[in-house]
Amino acid sequence: MKTDSIFYRLFQELPEIFFELIGNPPQTAEGYKFSSIEIKQTTFRIDGVFLPTQGQENPIYFVEVQFQTDAEIYSRLISEICLYLRQNKPKNSWRGVVIYPNRSLDIADINNYSEFFTSNRVTRIYLNELGETASLPVGIATMKLVVDEEETAITSARQLIERTQQEINIEPQRRQLLELIETILVYKFPRMSREEIEGMFGLSDLKQTRVYQEGKQEGKQEGKQEGKQEGAREEKFRMIPLLLRLGLSFEEMAKELGLSLEEIQQEIQKQPPSQDT
Repeated sequence: MKTDSIFYRLFQELPEIFFELIGNPPQTAEGYKFSSIEIKQTTFRIDGVFLPTQGQENPIYFVEVQFQTDAEIYSRLISEICLYLRQNKPKNSWRGVVIYPNRSLDIADINNYSEFFTSNRVTRIYLNELGETASLPVGIATMKLVVDEEETAITSARQLIERTQQEINIEPQRRQLLELIETILVYKFPRMSREEIEGMFGLSDLKQTRVYQEGKQEGKQEGKQEGKQEGAREEKFRMIPLLLRLGLSFEEMAKELGLSLEEIQQEIQKQPPSQDT
């Protein structure tokens, strides 16, 4: 799954979910702007940063979503943060949040950075330990859906879609959540078409969502491209009788037309017998 893009989109469009995740009121998001920050003169890039939009009392939040083992994650994260602080000299304090799908991926040694963890300056969150989906706020439950096993994800997704439709009264926010749920399902069940996902999870109202429309448009473009390719292929087949009359061998025709020798032979077998005497 493209977890980085999913979480980036989630935090960008629905930042209140992040603040719920770390135990703050969702309204806290109103005072923040989420973005990625490139640190000048280095190859470092901080992928997720919540910067306060006003005041000095709110901390900066540096967010790392880690879905694979990385023995250097804490040394890199602390280095990036310290370099950012040196270059930008913000007046605000800061916090770090590392989000893992499960505890087993958290393999990095924290010995040289233990003070950051004991003081809660840096917090680790394991999505599979957040609790039962039904008991979580809708936003956090959407985030947890990413790490649910396929067997439980189907049930969880159905419950989550129903809860989103019932509990989220603000139409743009409800639609954003439904789109995110659909995106997660598309990645989680890659063998299923969007139509199958729609039918299985009762997403009939998502035909108007951006994800669905983008997918539909992609399908149209792919269909047009396939149509062009099929037309070009038929044109090559129509050239075979002419090349045959010109005396080209099967191998020469295959090379000239970009077809396989087997395709050339099969097409010639379809040709009507010659009337020449």
